[in-house]
Amino acid sequence: MAAKDPQPQVWLVLGASSSVARAFARVAAEDGADLILAGRDLEDLKCTAADVVARTGRAAEVLDFDAEDLASHEGFAAEAVRRAGFLNVFLTFGAMPEQEEIDADFALAERAIAVNYSGAVSVLHRLAPYLEAQGAGHVVVLSSVAGDRGRLKNYVYGSAKAGLNTYLQGLRARLFRKGVSVTTIKPGFMDTDMTWGLDGMFLVASPDEVARACLKAAKKRRHVVYVPFFWWGIMTIIRHIPEFIFKKMNI
Repeated sequence: MAAKDPQPQVWLVLGASSSVARAFARVAAEDGADLILAGRDLEDLKCTAADVVARTGRAAEVLDFDAEDLASHEGFAAEAVRRAGFLNVFLTFGAMPEQEEIDADFALAERAIAVNYSGAVSVLHRLAPYLEAQGAGHVVVLSSVAGDRGRLKNYVYGSAKAGLNTYLQGLRARLFRKGVSVTTIKPGFMDTDMTWGLDGMFLVASPDEVARACLKAAKKRRHVVYVPFFWWGIMTIIRHIPEFIFKKMNI
């Protein structure tokens, strides 16, 4: 039986300057939760916090966080828990250089791996003991359909997301035993700063649509959710294309 979450609810939003994170902050506050908005641009986060407070009357504060500064994550996790008391986690940060740029500059590959995989694993690893100790709560991580298969046009980014998805499977098994749910969100194309101007975009989800799906999935304690839902069918087909055909496709 799933553990009953205590009140009040607090969501720690990691990477809170993204459009999806802003939308999630708003819908979570509308649902009655307080917020800790974590990221590097504190002035931007303060604006988001002030907007949430004005709209909903819920508490919102900001906390400095850098996904690439792994050495800071242990202290960050302790401070986040100290401020929140009871904690839920929404992880939304990421980096998606174009594959052609990565091919020309390996430093971009290193950053894509550092942010999308190493940074996420590092901070979740530091938060996990606190989540186990509280014995309830939710972790929601914004991953990507790109992790389902290594495609020609984004295989470095996709490989980092694939690694993250595998890590989350193990974390889900670990935290399940303590009453904490872990949900992997796999969006298709989203209307965000990272995807602005990219070719081949179709069936694009809005930040608000993704945010509401994330909160709903957390409440239902879902394991893996494709957003919008039809991406499950699209990626099922893509995963089952034979390799001798797939390697010739320009996707």
